[in-house]
Amino acid sequence: MSKKFTAPIASAMQKYSADKALAFHTPGHKQGLGAHQLLKNLVTAEGLRQEVSLMEELDDLHSPHSCIRDAEKLAAQLWHADDCLFIINGTSCAIQAMILATLQAGDLVFVPRNSHRSVMAGLILSGAIPIFLPIDFSPNLKIPLNLTLETLKQAINKFPQAKALILTSPNYYGVAADLPKIAEILHAAGMLLLVDEAHGAHLQFSENLPMSAMDAGADLAAQSTHKLLGSMTQTSMLLVRGDSAKVRRAASLLQSTSPNYLLLASLDIARLQMAQSGAEKWSAAVELSKQLRAEINLIDGLKTFDAIKNFQLDLTKVTVNVEELGLTGLEAEKILRHELKIQCELSDAANLLFLITYADTCATVSKLIDALNKLPAYKKNSLPINFTSLPAEINLAEMSPRQAFFSESESVPLDKCVGKICAEEVTFYPPGIPILNLGEIVTPEIISYICEQKSIGGRIIGAADIELNTLKVCRTDSSFR
Repeated sequence: MSKKFTAPIASAMQKYSADKALAFHTPGHKQGLGAHQLLKNLVTAEGLRQEVSLMEELDDLHSPHSCIRDAEKLAAQLWHADDCLFIINGTSCAIQAMILATLQAGDLVFVPRNSHRSVMAGLILSGAIPIFLPIDFSPNLKIPLNLTLETLKQAINKFPQAKALILTSPNYYGVAADLPKIAEILHAAGMLLLVDEAHGAHLQFSENLPMSAMDAGADLAAQSTHKLLGSMTQTSMLLVRGDSAKVRRAASLLQSTSPNYLLLASLDIARLQMAQSGAEKWSAAVELSKQLRAEINLIDGLKTFDAIKNFQLDLTKVTVNVEELGLTGLEAEKILRHELKIQCELSDAANLLFLITYADTCATVSKLIDALNKLPAYKKNSLPINFTSLPAEINLAEMSPRQAFFSESESVPLDKCVGKICAEEVTFYPPGIPILNLGEIVTPEIISYICEQKSIGGRIIGAADIELNTLKVCRTDSSFR
């Protein structure tokens, strides 16, 4: 059998278990001998026997040289990278590692406003200073889109000393930026492209999906292997172009020194599954998503889309707008979950999001269509929610997120915050894009936007005061004059 059709970590674990050495080592349940029945119900007896770590034949995640290294090399080959790191602390850890490996205190970095909170954590760790970039927002679809080439070019002209761009592509709704052109523009300017590809581990396996970050020329890409592929939750891969030594040092600082080998094996097996039949499985998933879209657009009051001007779309992310039913996405989610027994991935003020993966079949999609056909029976006469535009300026943070994080802060009435430096993240969901980040100056326009979002019932995430009557701001001489 070809080496690429084996699972080195899983094989090493099986071999250790089969050797039947009496365990006088961690974990405390001693290969399941002392496990509570509830744990035995969650994990098979064989799984508990293999839930060990740090034996010589099981390699070392922090200095891989045998089965882990072999598995990572196979993954790098499959995803067209020069190297791959297995991450068991989630994609948040992978994102923080790629930031810590490439940026240092004082470096400027472009950060679009739809970035995950883990990016801010990486900036706090590294001391780099973000330049916040606006992204397109569709008032018709009421979803965030992505970074445009025009905005990136403006940012580079304004801040040619920036070191990198940290870009989320595709976003949660499957909207992908033009990565090949973005990579070309950045590299011509001597900058790095760091991609949060948490929602794109499957892109490699279908020509009908947006191009993967590695194929598009990214320098590093963090993927949530568990989100759409078959590894266990909390497992991810960090793909590297070029030398990975600094990336490995950074990841070692952030990863557990007691990695769970069930998680590592699940990454290994997910890679094996995609090597064996990834193209076939994702081709079928794309076709199912096309059929689903066609059926949804025949349902009175519902609509979806299969293309967005100037952006590529991951067709396996199916966004369904429910506005014409007079329902919010949150209301529609509750109906589907509790009355029709369908659980979506996400809901917002106007939409529901459904993920179609390689695990879906005609039968599962038919059940979803049947449930959606019943939604019009819950129609209301509510008016749709209107959104004003988000601030569209390219803003350099007044203070590095690291400095803001460690600064003393104080809660100040919202109407007294103009000109002060924000000490927390403020996000309204929807649209789920941070309106304020650590180290940003609070402007009158931002205050107006916050007040409008509060008036229409926007859900606040990240702020200490969930009513946003007050805002945490840094206690500095400049902000408290």
